[in-house]
Amino acid sequence: MCVFVCGMNTGPGKAQSHCSDPSGTCNQCLDATKACNLNDNCKRQRSNYISTCTRSECNRKRCHKALRQFLERVQSQYSFGLLFCSCQDQGCAERRRQTIVPTCAYEDKLKPNCLQLRKTCRLDPFCRSRLADFHTHCQMSDDSISTCPNDDYQACLTAYTGLIGTDMTPNYEDANHTDFSISPWCSCRNSGNQEEECEKFLQDFRENTCLRNAIQAFGTDITKTTASTNPEAGHSNPTASPNITKPEYDETDLKCRPLKGFICEEDEDSIGTEENPEWSSSNWSVGLKLCTEAWMLSLLFAVGNAAL
Repeated sequence: MCVFVCGMNTGPGKAQSHCSDPSGTCNQCLDATKACNLNDNCKRQRSNYISTCTRSECNRKRCHKALRQFLERVQSQYSFGLLFCSCQDQGCAERRRQTIVPTCAYEDKLKPNCLQLRKTCRLDPFCRSRLADFHTHCQMSDDSISTCPNDDYQACLTAYTGLIGTDMTPNYEDANHTDFSISPWCSCRNSGNQEEECEKFLQDFRENTCLRNAIQAFGTDITKTTASTNPEAGHSNPTASPNITKPEYDETDLKCRPLKGFICEEDEDSIGTEENPEWSSSNWSVGLKLCTEAWMLSLLFAVGNAAL
Protein backbone atom coordinates (compact mmCIF):
# COMPACT_ATOMS: atom_id res chain seq x y z
CA MET A 1 0.00 0.00 0.00
CA CYS A 2 1.25 3.48 -0.87
CA VAL A 3 0.62 6.57 1.18
CA PHE A 4 0.12 9.91 -0.50
CA VAL A 5 1.09 12.73 1.84
CA CYS A 6 0.13 16.39 1.42
CA GLY A 7 2.20 18.28 3.97
CA MET A 8 3.87 21.54 4.79
CA ASN A 9 7.34 20.25 3.98
CA THR A 10 6.43 19.21 0.44
CA GLY A 11 6.67 22.80 -0.78
CA PRO A 12 5.30 24.20 -4.02
CA GLY A 13 5.12 21.81 -6.90
CA LYS A 14 5.88 18.73 -4.88
CA ALA A 15 3.58 15.93 -3.80
CA GLN A 16 5.47 13.36 -1.80
CA SER A 17 4.65 9.73 -2.36
CA HIS A 18 6.09 7.29 0.12
CA CYS A 19 5.86 3.56 -0.40
CA SER A 20 5.05 1.81 2.84
CA ASP A 21 5.35 -1.60 1.21
CA PRO A 22 8.81 -3.04 2.09
CA SER A 23 8.90 -4.80 -1.27
CA GLY A 24 8.72 -1.42 -2.97
CA THR A 25 6.12 -2.64 -5.47
CA CYS A 26 3.79 0.34 -5.22
CA ASN A 27 2.93 2.29 -8.37
CA GLN A 28 3.48 5.98 -7.62
CA CYS A 29 2.22 6.99 -11.06
CA LEU A 30 -1.08 5.23 -10.40
CA ASP A 31 -1.26 6.99 -7.03
CA ALA A 32 -0.62 10.33 -8.76
CA THR A 33 -3.53 9.63 -11.11
CA LYS A 34 -5.78 8.83 -8.15
CA ALA A 35 -4.72 12.03 -6.42
CA CYS A 36 -5.53 14.03 -9.55
CA ASN A 37 -8.96 12.41 -9.81
CA LEU A 38 -9.69 13.42 -6.21
CA ASN A 39 -9.19 17.07 -7.15
CA ASP A 40 -12.09 18.39 -9.22
CA ASN A 41 -10.00 20.87 -11.18
CA CYS A 42 -7.20 18.43 -11.95
CA LYS A 43 -9.66 15.74 -12.97
CA ARG A 44 -11.56 18.13 -15.24
CA GLN A 45 -8.47 19.55 -16.95
CA ARG A 46 -6.88 16.12 -17.36
CA SER A 47 -10.03 14.70 -18.90
CA ASN A 48 -10.12 17.66 -21.28
CA TYR A 49 -6.64 17.15 -22.72
CA ILE A 50 -7.00 13.36 -22.86
CA SER A 51 -10.25 13.60 -24.83
CA THR A 52 -8.68 16.21 -27.14
CA CYS A 53 -5.49 14.22 -27.74
CA THR A 54 -7.12 10.80 -28.21
CA ARG A 55 -9.57 11.61 -30.99
CA SER A 56 -9.55 9.39 -34.07
CA GLU A 57 -7.68 12.05 -36.02
CA CYS A 58 -4.95 13.79 -34.05
CA ASN A 59 -4.98 17.58 -34.16
CA ARG A 60 -1.58 18.31 -32.64
CA LYS A 61 -2.15 22.04 -32.21
CA ARG A 62 -5.34 21.46 -30.24
CA CYS A 63 -3.70 18.67 -28.26
CA HIS A 64 -0.75 20.91 -27.36
CA LYS A 65 -3.09 23.73 -26.39
CA ALA A 66 -5.08 21.43 -24.10
CA LEU A 67 -1.86 20.18 -22.51
CA ARG A 68 -0.68 23.73 -21.86
CA GLN A 69 -4.03 24.60 -20.29
CA PHE A 70 -3.73 21.58 -18.00
CA LEU A 71 -0.25 22.60 -16.88
CA GLU A 72 -1.27 26.25 -16.43
CA ARG A 73 -4.52 25.66 -14.56
CA VAL A 74 -3.66 22.70 -12.35
CA GLN A 75 -1.53 22.90 -9.23
CA SER A 76 1.94 21.61 -9.94
CA GLN A 77 1.75 19.19 -7.01
CA TYR A 78 -0.67 17.21 -9.19
CA SER A 79 0.85 17.77 -12.64
CA PHE A 80 4.40 17.10 -11.40
CA GLY A 81 3.16 13.95 -9.68
CA LEU A 82 1.91 12.62 -13.01
CA LEU A 83 5.01 13.64 -14.98
CA PHE A 84 7.80 12.79 -12.55
CA CYS A 85 6.49 9.90 -10.42
CA SER A 86 9.12 7.38 -9.40
CA CYS A 87 8.80 3.91 -10.97
CA GLN A 88 9.98 0.49 -9.85
CA ASP A 89 8.69 -1.51 -12.83
CA GLN A 90 8.01 -1.22 -16.54
CA GLY A 91 4.23 -0.93 -16.16
CA CYS A 92 4.60 2.17 -14.00
CA ALA A 93 7.16 3.67 -16.38
CA GLU A 94 4.84 3.12 -19.34
CA ARG A 95 2.01 4.88 -17.51
CA ARG A 96 4.36 7.80 -16.86
CA ARG A 97 5.39 7.89 -20.54
CA GLN A 98 1.75 7.91 -21.62
CA THR A 99 0.89 10.90 -19.43
CA ILE A 100 1.06 13.45 -22.27
CA VAL A 101 -0.63 11.10 -24.80
CA PRO A 102 2.55 10.76 -26.88
CA THR A 103 0.86 9.28 -29.95
CA CYS A 104 -0.58 12.73 -30.66
CA ALA A 105 1.41 15.23 -28.60
CA TYR A 106 4.88 13.78 -29.14
CA GLU A 107 5.37 11.11 -31.81
CA ASP A 108 5.12 11.50 -35.57
CA LYS A 109 5.62 9.30 -38.64
CA LEU A 110 9.14 10.63 -39.19
CA LYS A 111 11.67 12.13 -36.81
CA PRO A 112 12.88 15.55 -37.96
CA ASN A 113 16.48 16.61 -37.56
CA CYS A 114 16.99 18.12 -34.10
CA LEU A 115 18.63 21.27 -35.45
CA GLN A 116 15.72 21.80 -37.83
CA LEU A 117 13.30 21.29 -34.94
CA ARG A 118 15.27 23.80 -32.89
CA LYS A 119 15.08 26.27 -35.76
CA THR A 120 11.32 25.81 -35.98
CA CYS A 121 11.02 26.34 -32.23
CA ARG A 122 13.10 29.51 -32.31
CA LEU A 123 10.85 31.02 -34.99
CA ASP A 124 7.99 30.94 -32.48
CA PRO A 125 8.45 33.46 -29.61
CA PHE A 126 6.59 31.27 -27.13
CA CYS A 127 8.59 28.12 -27.90
CA ARG A 128 11.82 30.10 -28.06
CA SER A 129 11.33 31.52 -24.57
CA ARG A 130 10.46 28.10 -23.14
CA LEU A 131 13.55 26.50 -24.70
CA ALA A 132 15.77 29.31 -23.39
CA ASP A 133 14.29 28.84 -19.93
CA PHE A 134 15.04 25.12 -20.07
CA HIS A 135 18.67 25.72 -21.03
CA THR A 136 18.98 28.28 -18.22
CA HIS A 137 17.50 26.29 -15.34
CA CYS A 138 18.54 22.78 -16.41
CA GLN A 139 22.03 23.70 -17.55
CA MET A 140 24.50 21.23 -16.07
CA SER A 141 26.84 22.91 -13.61
CA ASP A 142 30.05 21.56 -12.09
CA ASP A 143 29.78 24.09 -9.26
CA SER A 144 26.91 22.33 -7.50
CA ILE A 145 26.44 18.89 -6.01
CA SER A 146 23.18 18.33 -7.87
CA THR A 147 24.72 19.65 -11.14
CA CYS A 148 21.75 22.07 -11.30
CA PRO A 149 22.21 25.87 -11.14
CA ASN A 150 21.95 26.91 -7.48
CA ASP A 151 21.08 23.28 -6.65
CA ASP A 152 17.51 24.18 -7.61
CA TYR A 153 15.68 21.08 -8.84
CA GLN A 154 12.30 22.83 -8.79
CA ALA A 155 13.37 25.43 -11.35
CA CYS A 156 14.58 22.72 -13.73
CA LEU A 157 11.37 20.69 -13.44
CA THR A 158 9.31 23.84 -13.99
CA ALA A 159 11.33 24.77 -17.07
CA TYR A 160 11.10 21.23 -18.46
CA THR A 161 7.32 21.23 -17.97
CA GLY A 162 7.14 24.56 -19.79
CA LEU A 163 8.32 22.86 -22.99
CA ILE A 164 5.36 20.47 -23.04
CA GLY A 165 2.78 21.68 -25.53
CA THR A 166 5.35 23.34 -27.83
CA ASP A 167 7.10 22.11 -30.98
CA MET A 168 9.95 21.07 -28.66
CA THR A 169 7.73 18.85 -26.48
CA PRO A 170 9.97 16.33 -24.66
CA ASN A 171 9.02 12.95 -23.26
CA TYR A 172 10.40 9.66 -21.99
CA GLU A 173 11.73 7.72 -24.97
CA ASP A 174 10.66 4.32 -23.65
CA ALA A 175 9.33 2.46 -20.61
CA ASN A 176 12.75 1.77 -19.11
CA HIS A 177 12.32 2.36 -15.39
CA THR A 178 15.95 1.76 -14.38
CA ASP A 179 17.71 4.02 -16.88
CA PHE A 180 15.17 6.37 -18.44
CA SER A 181 16.03 8.65 -21.34
CA ILE A 182 14.28 11.90 -22.28
CA SER A 183 14.38 13.85 -25.53
CA PRO A 184 12.25 15.79 -28.00
CA TRP A 185 10.96 13.81 -31.01
CA CYS A 186 14.00 14.29 -33.25
CA SER A 187 17.27 12.68 -34.32
CA CYS A 188 20.65 13.75 -35.68
CA ARG A 189 20.36 11.96 -38.99
CA ASN A 190 21.19 14.01 -42.07
CA SER A 191 23.01 16.61 -39.98
CA GLY A 192 25.89 16.85 -42.42
CA ASN A 193 28.81 18.84 -41.03
CA GLN A 194 26.61 19.96 -38.10
CA GLU A 195 26.35 16.51 -36.57
CA GLU A 196 28.51 17.44 -33.57
CA GLU A 197 26.32 20.46 -32.82
CA CYS A 198 23.21 18.34 -33.21
CA GLU A 199 24.48 15.64 -30.85
CA LYS A 200 25.39 18.28 -28.29
CA PHE A 201 21.87 19.70 -28.44
CA LEU A 202 20.33 16.24 -28.03
CA GLN A 203 22.63 15.46 -25.12
CA ASP A 204 21.16 18.45 -23.27
CA PHE A 205 18.09 16.24 -22.88
CA ARG A 206 19.30 12.64 -23.00
CA GLU A 207 22.40 13.04 -20.84
CA ASN A 208 21.33 15.96 -18.69
CA THR A 209 22.32 15.00 -15.14
CA CYS A 210 20.57 18.04 -13.68
CA LEU A 211 17.24 17.02 -15.23
CA ARG A 212 17.77 13.37 -14.36
CA ASN A 213 18.66 14.13 -10.73
CA ALA A 214 15.67 16.50 -10.42
CA ILE A 215 13.26 13.82 -11.66
CA GLN A 216 14.78 11.12 -9.46
CA ALA A 217 14.67 13.42 -6.43
CA PHE A 218 11.00 14.26 -6.93
CA GLY A 219 8.80 12.44 -4.46
CA THR A 220 11.65 11.81 -2.02
CA ASP A 221 12.70 13.68 1.10
CA ILE A 222 15.35 15.66 -0.81
CA THR A 223 14.42 19.27 -0.10
CA LYS A 224 15.92 20.66 -3.31
CA THR A 225 12.73 19.75 -5.16
CA THR A 226 10.87 22.28 -3.04
CA ALA A 227 13.01 25.14 -4.38
CA SER A 228 14.04 25.97 -0.83
CA THR A 229 17.33 27.41 -2.06
CA ASN A 230 15.58 29.86 -4.37
CA PRO A 231 11.79 29.97 -3.99
CA GLU A 232 11.31 32.44 -6.82
CA ALA A 233 13.47 30.66 -9.39
CA GLY A 234 10.60 28.75 -10.89
CA HIS A 235 8.71 31.98 -11.54
CA SER A 236 11.47 34.29 -12.67
CA ASN A 237 10.21 34.31 -16.25
CA PRO A 238 6.43 34.76 -16.43
CA THR A 239 6.31 33.54 -20.03
CA ALA A 240 8.16 30.36 -19.14
CA SER A 241 6.39 29.30 -15.97
CA PRO A 242 3.75 26.58 -16.48
CA ASN A 243 1.75 27.88 -13.51
CA ILE A 244 1.18 31.48 -14.52
CA THR A 245 -2.57 31.24 -15.07
CA LYS A 246 -4.79 31.60 -12.02
CA PRO A 247 -6.39 28.20 -11.37
CA GLU A 248 -10.12 28.01 -11.95
CA TYR A 249 -11.17 26.15 -8.84
CA ASP A 250 -12.53 26.69 -5.38
CA GLU A 251 -10.31 26.78 -2.35
CA THR A 252 -11.78 23.45 -1.30
CA ASP A 253 -10.07 21.83 -4.31
CA LEU A 254 -6.69 22.55 -2.77
CA LYS A 255 -7.33 20.23 0.13
CA CYS A 256 -6.49 16.56 0.11
CA ARG A 257 -9.44 14.23 0.39
CA PRO A 258 -9.18 10.88 2.17
CA LEU A 259 -9.32 7.67 0.17
CA LYS A 260 -8.19 4.14 0.84
CA GLY A 261 -4.42 4.15 0.57
CA PHE A 262 -4.14 7.93 0.93
CA ILE A 263 -3.44 9.96 4.06
CA CYS A 264 -3.70 13.74 4.27
CA GLU A 265 -2.21 16.04 6.89
CA GLU A 266 -4.10 18.89 8.56
CA ASP A 267 -5.19 21.77 6.33
CA GLU A 268 -2.64 24.18 7.75
CA ASP A 269 0.16 21.78 6.83
CA SER A 270 -0.61 22.21 3.12
CA ILE A 271 0.81 25.72 3.08
CA GLY A 272 3.82 25.92 0.74
CA THR A 273 6.93 28.00 1.16
CA GLU A 274 5.83 30.56 -1.43
CA GLU A 275 2.37 30.97 0.11
CA ASN A 276 3.74 31.55 3.61
CA PRO A 277 7.23 33.01 3.31
CA GLU A 278 7.34 34.04 6.94
CA TRP A 279 7.96 30.39 7.82
CA SER A 280 11.19 30.40 5.82
CA SER A 281 14.15 29.19 7.87
CA SER A 282 16.19 32.13 6.60
CA ASN A 283 13.58 34.57 7.96
CA TRP A 284 13.64 32.81 11.31
CA SER A 285 17.44 33.14 11.38
CA VAL A 286 17.26 36.88 10.78
CA GLY A 287 14.56 37.32 13.41
CA LEU A 288 16.51 35.34 15.97
CA LYS A 289 19.63 37.40 15.31
CA LEU A 290 17.73 40.70 15.78
CA CYS A 291 16.13 39.46 19.00
CA THR A 292 19.53 38.38 20.34
CA GLU A 293 21.09 41.76 19.55
CA ALA A 294 18.21 43.62 21.22
CA TRP A 295 18.52 41.43 24.31
CA MET A 296 22.26 42.08 24.55
CA LEU A 297 21.76 45.85 24.28
CA SER A 298 19.13 45.82 27.02
CA LEU A 299 21.43 43.75 29.22
CA LEU A 300 24.34 46.16 28.74
CA PHE A 301 22.03 49.09 29.51
CA ALA A 302 20.87 47.43 32.73
CA VAL A 303 24.45 46.70 33.83
CA GLY A 304 25.42 50.31 33.11
CA ASN A 305 22.56 51.64 35.27
CA ALA A 306 23.52 49.30 38.09
CA ALA A 307 27.10 50.55 38.00
CA LEU A 308 25.90 54.17 38.24
